[in-house]
Amino acid sequence: MTSAVTPNLRPLNPNFSSGPCAKRPGYTLDALSGAMLGRSHRAAAPKARLAEVITRSRDILGMPADWRLGIVPASDTGAVEMALWSLLGARPVDILAHESFSEGWATDVVKQLKLADARVLTAPYGQLPDLTQVDPAHDVVLAWNGTTSGVRYDSADFIAADREGLVICDATSAAFAMELPWDKLDVVTWSWQKALGGEAAHGMLALSPRAVERLLAYKPAWPLPKIFRLTSGGKLIEGIFKGETINTPSMLCAEDAVDGLRWAESVGGLKGMIARSEASLAAVAAWVAASDWAGFLAEVPAQRSCTSICLKFTALAAERQADVAKKMAALLEKQGVAFDIGGYRDAPPGLRIWAGATVEPSDVAALLPWLDWAYASVTAEG
Repeated sequence: MTSAVTPNLRPLNPNFSSGPCAKRPGYTLDALSGAMLGRSHRAAAPKARLAEVITRSRDILGMPADWRLGIVPASDTGAVEMALWSLLGARPVDILAHESFSEGWATDVVKQLKLADARVLTAPYGQLPDLTQVDPAHDVVLAWNGTTSGVRYDSADFIAADREGLVICDATSAAFAMELPWDKLDVVTWSWQKALGGEAAHGMLALSPRAVERLLAYKPAWPLPKIFRLTSGGKLIEGIFKGETINTPSMLCAEDAVDGLRWAESVGGLKGMIARSEASLAAVAAWVAASDWAGFLAEVPAQRSCTSICLKFTALAAERQADVAKKMAALLEKQGVAFDIGGYRDAPPGLRIWAGATVEPSDVAALLPWLDWAYASVTAEG
């Protein structure tokens, strides 16, 4: 319940940003001591380190053996754009847009690629689109977890097993924190900076055999810049999926990614990572159930994200919500209790708590009384 009494317990790590996200527990810069700085990324040892990122990622995620995985430029955004520009246009496409990033992919498809046979299936923040409208003959573009809405897909049943189109899945805030239905997806993308707590600017692109088949058989009507090219001379550029990146990567960031992956293995791999995130979500859910002012932005309990947990105001006039949210975030930051928990700029006013596996569930639990304190303190000002 709301209380103006200052809590005694503080989160040990106040970093709750939804990207870049908290480093793993116990992290120090000593983790980067083995970074191969000043070396060519194409030399044997640095290339092997990049390949290690790929191999460990595959193993932890349980990726099918016949999928290909590569490191690509420009974070998750670059990976998604590469897929959109390289693969779309062969079939009609359905874009499922329910928050800002999936809305961004819709803008790219409709206004940049200008595909006339594109349908945008939308939903307001807090909901998913009408999934019965998805056509199995169409390509599909979706974000498995809405980083800015806190809404995730709770099932892949709407994707036909015998689909004709490809499913392109932005999994940037889902990978390493949620089970991904690999048999229902064809392209999966993510970055190091979310659930692994890694450094930014590098993306991961995973391709199913069906996606590779499309790449080899289909040539887009538009030119592709170098950083989007996955084929050459009608053949897949296999080196991309063995650590030979398209452009120069940061070996410092790669070392950081390997550290995050090794830590993920130490906490039980994917199952352990999921358990940590779900424990944080459970703590927030119990607190919300007793709250007289806060609720989940996600309307369906099964669709509530365990990483980007988005909260809304339930007992505050609409015209006050943006101001209260801003003041609460600033007050909590001033106290050194929580950094960067304001809701996304395009989302309804509220708070957003990152609860990926690198965040200790105990820190999330310790934060919750502070939310009550901040709300009581700010709203008491009138």
